Amino acid sequence: MSSTTLVSLDVGEKRIGVAVADAGIRIAVPFATVEVDGSEIQAIAEIVLKENADIIVVGYPRNQSGETTAQTKYVESFTERLENLEKKIVFQDESLTSVLAEQQLIAHKRPYSKGDIDAQAAAIILQDYVEANYG
Repeated sequence: MSSTTLVSLDVGEKRIGVAVADAGIRIAVPFATVEVDGSEIQAIAEIVLKENADIIVVGYPRNQSGETTAQTKYVESFTERLENLEKKIVFQDESLTSVLAEQQLIAHKRPYSKGDIDAQAAAIILQDYVEANYG
């Protein structure tokens, strides 16, 4: 039986962090950062195709009270543009993932970029999803 491949997106207005995971292995790995420059949907489509992804997990932002925000609406609108990829798309809460991602990168004691934070945040989102659904 083949395993499910997942691609996760941490959608921002400047960059999109991307992570991948194989549900059978259950470890999410930071993969790339895609610049938001008008070609982002094509770039994501290429990653999804190359990785042979079955599911796209999109980080779903909310405020501290769990309510939707302007960023939530942006992510929902962005996600609608992915529907032509004909893949299952699911949302996963992304509360505090960017903060946690930066803390993890600081712990490695190596230089990192904002893009590295975005890709690490996508991996945290994906790891949360995998653990909740494939644990």
